Amino acid sequence: MMMDVEMRNFEEMLKYQDDMTRGLETLMSLTEEDIATDQLDKDEVLKIGKMRLIHYKPLVESSKIKKIPLMITYALINRQTMLNLQDDRSVVKALLLAGHDVYMIDWGYPTAEDRYMTMDDHINWYMDDCVEHIRKTTGSNKINLMGICQGGTFSAIYTAINPSKINSLITLVTPIDFETNDALLFRWGKDLNIDSLVDLYGVVPGEVMNFSYLILKPYTLILDKYIKMIPKMKDKEFLQNFMRMERWTFDSPGQEGETLRQFVKDLYQENKLVKGELIIGEKKVDLKNITCPVLMACGELDHLVPLAASEKFVEYVASKDATYLHFKTGHIGMFTSSKSSKEIIPTITEWLDKRTK
Repeated sequence: MMMDVEMRNFEEMLKYQDDMTRGLETLMSLTEEDIATDQLDKDEVLKIGKMRLIHYKPLVESSKIKKIPLMITYALINRQTMLNLQDDRSVVKALLLAGHDVYMIDWGYPTAEDRYMTMDDHINWYMDDCVEHIRKTTGSNKINLMGICQGGTFSAIYTAINPSKINSLITLVTPIDFETNDALLFRWGKDLNIDSLVDLYGVVPGEVMNFSYLILKPYTLILDKYIKMIPKMKDKEFLQNFMRMERWTFDSPGQEGETLRQFVKDLYQENKLVKGELIIGEKKVDLKNITCPVLMACGELDHLVPLAASEKFVEYVASKDATYLHFKTGHIGMFTSSKSSKEIIPTITEWLDKRTK
């Protein structure tokens, strides 16, 4: 009996070693082109500081392009390339194929000179300049606005300040109500000494931010995924997808200190947005100013933004066309999983299509 166990262990070790050897050969054969992301044709149409406004080229005939353009605002941490990692699971491509005229904000990589940039700068300057550029270029009086995670928070704030410019608002995996303690990030945020962190770094390094997110689920995000990867490494398509995700995960821009300070203090710690106490620049933010159609979509398994932080958004706005959806997926799975391409994105696109000419 003991010999049988030892033999099985030995055979498993040999198989593991073989998987590792073949996997490394596949890994070494990958080229930069094999793991490239955000490959759809696009143009830079506006640049202010580090921020760029990207316009994706259409994938349908000009007669089928919708007249109301769509602008997507991603979070400041990580990169907007999440929405176009690979061809068969691309949010951007799905929107283009549906006839939407898609613009995307690329926040860029802040440097030391950007440490004093505030939420006011991002929302009332960068975002508004982008919206004005799109309105002027397309001739459309209003745009559709989609925000992802923190970008959704910014988009909700922008819409509350500028309701006349927005045709519809879509917020995905977006925190609005920070009162909850359902996720570890929200509990940490309430006790974080953000002043010490910002005063130390000025622009908080992306590596610091990224590590803080990884340790929210240390076994899953730091160890388990690599153990599970090894038996699959010899599959080139799997490895390409895995490496694209790895590239995105560790492509983390630094965070402008004053923006991060205000976001943590005013939202995580004081929950001013839903209380009607948030001031951006000299403008008080009232969610009841949002009267356009609103969609909030969330992941039931999201470990970063729990449902409790998002689900009541449709009650805080004054819109008579407010929809809340939740799907059995996680924060990133909303955009990269098979469920995303088969169910989530088609549902969101259909909602947007019905409210866009």
